[in-house]
Amino acid sequence: MSVLRKTTWRTWIVWAENIAVVFIISFAFYTTIPIKTTQTLFIPHGSIHTIISQLSKKGYEVSVIDNYILRIMGSPQTGWIHIGKNKLNRIDFLYKLTSAKAMIHKVTLIPGETSVLFFETLAKELKLDTEKLKKYYKEFSSYPEAGIYADTYYVPYGIKEKHLMHFLIRESKNKYKQFSKKIYGNYDQKQWKNVLIIASIIQKEAANNKEMPLISSVIHNRLKKGMRLQMDGTLNYGKYSHIKVTPERIRDDNSTFNTYKHKGLPSSPIGSVSIAAIKAAIKPVKTKHLYFMKNSEGVHDFSDSFKAHRKNVKKAK
Repeated sequence: MSVLRKTTWRTWIVWAENIAVVFIISFAFYTTIPIKTTQTLFIPHGSIHTIISQLSKKGYEVSVIDNYILRIMGSPQTGWIHIGKNKLNRIDFLYKLTSAKAMIHKVTLIPGETSVLFFETLAKELKLDTEKLKKYYKEFSSYPEAGIYADTYYVPYGIKEKHLMHFLIRESKNKYKQFSKKIYGNYDQKQWKNVLIIASIIQKEAANNKEMPLISSVIHNRLKKGMRLQMDGTLNYGKYSHIKVTPERIRDDNSTFNTYKHKGLPSSPIGSVSIAAIKAAIKPVKTKHLYFMKNSEGVHDFSDSFKAHRKNVKKAK
């Protein structure tokens, strides 16, 4: 009986050893199976199981087994990471998920710039499609212009047009909401659109931040008196952002941006705005100014009457 038991135990031990050998060989083979990947990869937020599941749905050859391997190796990062290669063995790929550095690209929207030119710059720097950027901007933004606040943003390398526009517009809208609630106690899109229109004009016209409340006072004073704004900066919209306004442009442009012809504010903002311009739009300094003229020093002389304005014009020539 004892001999039989010994034989049985030896049989079980042999079987266990064989199974262990098969398991080790299978595991070694499994971990060396190459995985095709992109050089940059987006890892979603969530548990290890969620991450593996999402990667599998996107076509990456990962399985439930990788859940357990990752738990031993460490927690995966989230967001865009740089893999660096298009093909890795499984262990190296999983290790990259836990250790690869995030790829970040810095993009800056200059105050006063129009979305048309900004999207062209983004497309060139990030190798994106300009038309897709325009499409998703229109889809997500509440405003034809100024939907993206003038600032510096850090975006992940390899981000696509849809995600980029969603990120920039969401961040900008949150800033607008915070500022509006601080001033007005609420965020009303129609009210805020008018703020952005005035701020965008100020942004185009002011020589510096110090002038902004003065430019704002001229805009508000002219509107109260029913006067046309007659400002060149309003014609620097869209593709005309950096083009000098000529008498021909004033004569031929029939859009609401032509404040020489159109009475009141343009129908939408002209370009991106800074917080300084927004503050000036909401709180203009109290003056009787109705005119301003750039002088030889590159700043503006302000006046209350057309007679005084004519003197400033002559002085600037």
